[in-house]
Amino acid sequence: MNDLIADMLARIQNAIMRTKDTVVVLNTNVNREILEVVKKEGMIENYEVLDGNREVEVTLMYNGQEPVITKLQRVSKPGQRIYIATKDIKPIMNGRGISVISTSKGVMSGAVAKSKNLGGEFICKIW
Repeated sequence: MNDLIADMLARIQNAIMRTKDTVVVLNTNVNREILEVVKKEGMIENYEVLDGNREVEVTLMYNGQEPVITKLQRVSKPGQRIYIATKDIKPIMNGRGISVISTSKGVMSGAVAKSKNLGGEFICKIW
């Protein structure tokens, strides 16, 4: 498997479609940083590294029966990296979603990157 980020996003998307409470994804530094951004934005409840350090269990968040996250979309891929400047960072779904950007100061949401005047690799969109 080459694209571990896309695998994580697909696993979360599939778990949401099946209304699962938790989902297990692979434990990588980038995956944990993306999950931290999504947690700070209030789109997942929590994530926890499981025993053995190979997997992370993500606890999904729901409003009643409706999931907080409805769609996860990978933007920058291993075959075609997409970079974005500060001035080009736009709100996702009129501010209801977030963009995840890998900057020189770490992985952060698009709004935080724009406030810090940073651009970087546009990893994914979540809404």
